[in-house]
This record gives sequence, C-alpha cells and structure tokens, in this order.
Amino acid sequence: MTETIAGVVIPDTKVIADATDLIKETSTPLLYHHSRRVFLFGTLQAGRLGLTPDPELLYVAALFHDTGLVPAYRSNDQRFELDGAGQAYAFLRDHGYGEAEARTVWTAIALHTTPEVPYQMAPEIAATTAGVETDVLGLRLDNLTADEIGEVTAAHPRPDFKRQILQAFTDGFAHRPDTTFGTVNADVLEHFVPGFRHTDFVDVIENSSWPE
Repeated sequence: MTETIAGVVIPDTKVIADATDLIKETSTPLLYHHSRRVFLFGTLQAGRLGLTPDPELLYVAALFHDTGLVPAYRSNDQRFELDGAGQAYAFLRDHGYGEAEARTVWTAIALHTTPEVPYQMAPEIAATTAGVETDVLGLRLDNLTADEIGEVTAAHPRPDFKRQILQAFTDGFAHRPDTTFGTVNADVLEHFVPGFRHTDFVDVIENSSWPE
C-alpha cells in the first residue's frame, strides 16, 4: 500500500521496503525516525527549490545517511559520513542499481554535513542535505507550512531530539576524534568530550614540514 505523508509519496517498491527493514533492524528508533524525516523534509525542500530528485535514490540516501554512527556500520579510521556512504553504495549495487546512481547516493551521504556544496550538485545530493539541515539545524523551516511540519512530525516524532542526536553524534565518533578534522563533527566533540580540542587548520599549516 502506498504511504503518503505531508503530500510526499513513499515509493512502494522492493528497494524502499528492504532499506526500511534493514535500517529498522540495524539502527536505532532515533535515527530511523530522523532519517525518514530527512527524506520527507528533503523532498519538500527540493520542491521549493524547483528540484525533482529520484525518490528511491533520495530515500536510500536519507535512510543510510547516519548509519556510520551505529555499531553495525561504524569504522575506526574514517569519517562517519563515509561509513554510511559505503553501506548505501553497496546496498544499491546489490539491488541492481548502476554505478552512476549508486555513486550519486554515495556522494549525497558523504557530503551531507558540508555546507553549500551539495546545492550545486545533483537533486538527490541537494535534497539530502536540505532534509538534514531542516531536521537537525532548523534551517529553512519557514519554507514549509505548519501543516506539512505537523504531518511529518506526527508520523515521525522528535521528542528530546536535540539532546539525543547530539549524544548519538558523540557516541558515533568520539572513538575516532582525528576523523573530525575540518568538519562540524569537531564542534560536537569539543562540547561533549572533556579535554578534546579540535585540530586547528592554521596550526597545521604553520607547523607543517615545509621549511620557510
């Protein structure tokens, strides 16, 4: 049966069902509901931008975008975004998608914490970041109607979301602090991990091995 939330149709296909089941089984309720909201908000924001992302590719990007935070998927030596990107890429290839489509989703997830750049790329990439920025940062909420926001959050509630998502971020990459260099993730660790200080870009340049 086709599901519609805030005017957004959830595609009734095998890849959508398989992605949903997998993330429900291997992630957390917090991240599952957040990821579904990212799809819904991303679709709505894309419409405001005049973009038409492929709904299946956007759904997979949204569902997998934070999987690098959970034990089933997270690594010890790379950014959490790359963990999720790799999992989504493999998932799509296993489901018969081509290299170009899988690589688009990989890029959408890899760049979802990078400001501005995704909006100059494919619709699925832009919409993934738009959905994340709306749900996590509250950006461009005024682009959406009260009814749209209400329907999305009724289907996928976000009680205590700010505290819980920050805890999920901390738990997801506190064990690999070096991977947060140059990213917004370093801000999280600086707030919540005692003694952590982000690697300063200027210090790296000034203290590099190059002689002056």
